[in-house]
Amino acid sequence: MAVGRRRAESPDRETSKSAFDKVTSLEDAMSQLRPGDVVMIGGFLGIGTPSGLIEEIVRRGTGGLTLICNDTATPRHGVGSLISANLIDRVITCHMGSNPESQQKMNNGDMTVELIPQGTLVERIRSGGAGLGGVLTPTGLGTSVANGKQVIEVDGESYLLEKPIVADVALIAGFRGDRSGNLVYRGTARNLNPVMATAAHIVIAAVAELYDIGDLDPDTVETPGIYVNMIVEA
Repeated sequence: MAVGRRRAESPDRETSKSAFDKVTSLEDAMSQLRPGDVVMIGGFLGIGTPSGLIEEIVRRGTGGLTLICNDTATPRHGVGSLISANLIDRVITCHMGSNPESQQKMNNGDMTVELIPQGTLVERIRSGGAGLGGVLTPTGLGTSVANGKQVIEVDGESYLLEKPIVADVALIAGFRGDRSGNLVYRGTARNLNPVMATAAHIVIAAVAELYDIGDLDPDTVETPGIYVNMIVEA
């Protein structure tokens, strides 16, 4: 099972760039994503989603992917473009109501879907990024969400053990970024981007505004550059 453990590092797989300059081309960055990978993509109904990176995946036709996302957006928009292009085998998400294509593929058995309560999904990703063994939550007890999961009792209360989620690659959208990978988001477009940036083997960030090192106010940085492997100017 790919979700919940990091893929073993391959010698031809680039996992780090210069500590001081991580800017690269769209083509070089997206060559890191391989068929069958587990990929996290930030965004909420396409807001805060790295659209240019997704378009490059579609152009390359990199398929067999497991997609971890907040929602499946809409047909041919945001992560919905990957579903429309038949590149996704499995989705781990909170919501599919806005994308009839993803619903149809699930009903037809063309795509496996795991629906997770939004707060639980975020906490499982955070746990993966922090190196924790999981998170305890009462959400889902007594429902199908609990099927096959361990129940742990703490001080007389029952909780589900939800295991951490990590990915091979995370695709992040930032508003501003400097050449060393420090990122600033804009309003609610940050959504799942900061937590996803902590929980993947390779993190690729697309930014709307690229700054030289030292030009960003450190107090505004929400994702430190240590988490980011590559920067692409959107």
